[in-house]
Amino acid sequence: MVDGVKIHSSQAKDAQAQILTEDALKFIAALHRTFESTRQSLLVAREAAQQRLDAGQALDFPAETAHIRADPSWICAPPAPGLEDRRVEITGPTDRKMVINALNSGAKTFMADFEDANSPTFSNMLQGQVNLRDAIRRQIDFESNGKAYKLVEKPAVLIVRPRGWHLDEPRVTVDNAPVSGSLFDFALYFFHNAQELVKRGLGPYFYLPKMEHYLEARLWNDVFNFSQSYIGMPHGTIRGTVLIETLPAAFQMEEILFELRTHSSGLNCGRWDYIFSFIKRRRADRSAVLPDRKDVTMEVGFMDAYVRLLIQTCHKRRVAAMGGMSAQIPIKNDPKANEAAMAKVRADKLREVTNGHDGTWIAHPLINQIAMEIFNKHMVGPNQYHIRREDVKVTAADLLNTKVPGQITSEGVRSSVATSLAYSAAWLGGNGCIPLNWLMEDAATAEITRVQLWQYVKYSLRTADTSEVITAEWIDRLVDEIAPTLKSATITQENLDIVSKYLKAQVRKEWPSEFLTSDLMGYLAVRDGCPASWQRSVL
Repeated sequence: MVDGVKIHSSQAKDAQAQILTEDALKFIAALHRTFESTRQSLLVAREAAQQRLDAGQALDFPAETAHIRADPSWICAPPAPGLEDRRVEITGPTDRKMVINALNSGAKTFMADFEDANSPTFSNMLQGQVNLRDAIRRQIDFESNGKAYKLVEKPAVLIVRPRGWHLDEPRVTVDNAPVSGSLFDFALYFFHNAQELVKRGLGPYFYLPKMEHYLEARLWNDVFNFSQSYIGMPHGTIRGTVLIETLPAAFQMEEILFELRTHSSGLNCGRWDYIFSFIKRRRADRSAVLPDRKDVTMEVGFMDAYVRLLIQTCHKRRVAAMGGMSAQIPIKNDPKANEAAMAKVRADKLREVTNGHDGTWIAHPLINQIAMEIFNKHMVGPNQYHIRREDVKVTAADLLNTKVPGQITSEGVRSSVATSLAYSAAWLGGNGCIPLNWLMEDAATAEITRVQLWQYVKYSLRTADTSEVITAEWIDRLVDEIAPTLKSATITQENLDIVSKYLKAQVRKEWPSEFLTSDLMGYLAVRDGCPASWQRSVL
C-alpha cells in the first residue's frame, strides 16, 4: 500500500479493490499533505467568526473585498460542455438504481450526492463511486426482481457533490490523521473519471457545499488547479457550482465567484441549509427566532432577499443562478392531496423562473415534467444570463431581516421532534434521504428541526395555540412518546435510542452542535471497523 496511508475498515472489499487503488490513494495522500493544514485553519476561522457574532458583531459585506464587488470587468468561465442548459436538475444519492433512474429522468443534469442525501457508511461512499464510474462508461445496467435497469441513449449530465469542508473521512488516514471528506469524495471521482468524461465530450463537474467564506472557495480552486496538473489536464476543465447555503456566504457571493472564476459554473440557492445556517449563526440573537418550519417559505423577507441577490450576482458575472429544491414528492392513492402538493411545486418553479433563475432542482423523477414545462414556457433560451436584475438593491439588513409571518405551534414542535428522530435514526441505519409525510427529508431539513427545537428551549418560548412554555422536559416527553412509533424495517430500536438521547442532550446545550452528521459520524466509523475510541461522546 501507499506509505503513510491506512484503511481502517474491511467493509465493501470489492469496491475497495476497484476504487482504493494504489494510484488513487497516492493522489489522496498528495491532496491531504498539500491542503489539510489550510482546511484546518479555515475551520478554526469559522469558530472565531461565530464567537464574534455571539459577541454582537453584525454580518456585513466584507470591506476588504469591496474592490472586487465594484469591478465590472471580470466574468466567470463560459459554460462547460453539457452545462449550457440546466433548466431542471434532479438530485439524489448514489445507489445504483437511483443513479440510473435519475440519469434517465429527462432532467438536464443529475447531482449525484455524497453529502446531505447520503449516509456516509464506507460501503455507501465506495459503492457510490463504483456506480458513478460505471454510469460514465455505460456499464451500469442491471436487473432486479425481473426488472431491467438500463441507461437511455442521452442521459442527464452528471454533477457530483462531495461532502463539506467540515467533515472527515475517518476510515482512511494519512500520516495518522483522517482525510477530508471533501477531498476523499472529490479525489476518487476525479482520479477515476476526469479523463474519461472529457473523452465523452463532457468534464468533471461538481457542486460545492457548506462554504462560509471566500477563502474556502479559494481552497477549492487551489485543489482544482493542483488536481488538473497532477493528471495532466488543462486548467479550467473542472467546473464547480457553489451552493450558497450558509448565512455568511450570502455576504460574499461575488468574492466566491471571483475565487473560482476560471472554474465556476455558478451559484445555487441551497434553501434548507440556508435556513439552518440563519438560525445557527444567529444563535445568540433572540430576535432571530423563526416560526414553524412550514412558515419559513421562499417568500419571507430574508429568503427573498438572498434569492434576488444571488440571481443579480450570477448574471452580472455570466454564470448560472440555480434555484432550489421543492421538498414535495408525489402522493400515491390520493389524487386530491397529490394535486395540492404538485400545485406547490408549480408555484415554486414559476417563482424561480420568473425571478430569473436559470434552472431548478427536483427530488423525484415524476416531478421532472412539471418543472420542465414551466421552465420551457418561461425560459426560451438555454439560460437567463441576460436578465441582469439591475433593479435589485439588497442590503445587509435585508439579508438579516427576521420578520417572518407565522407562529410557533405545538404541532410544529411535535413535527420537528418526529422529523429529527426519524431522519437521524435512518441516517445511522445507512439511509440519508427519506420520505416523511410526503416530503423528501435530508440532512438539511433534519438540521432545521434540531436547531429550532434548541432555539425554542434556549429562549423559553411559548406555543401560540396552547401557550405552553417549550422546555427540555417537554421535548423529553415528546421524544419518549414519538420514538416508539417510528420503529420500522429500516429504523432500528438501537438507532432510535441513540438519536433520542442525542436530541434530548442537544436541547440542553448552551449552543447547538455545528452539524449532527459530524456528531453521529463516530457511530458509523466504529460500525465500519474503526477503533471504539473514535466514537466521541456527543450525548
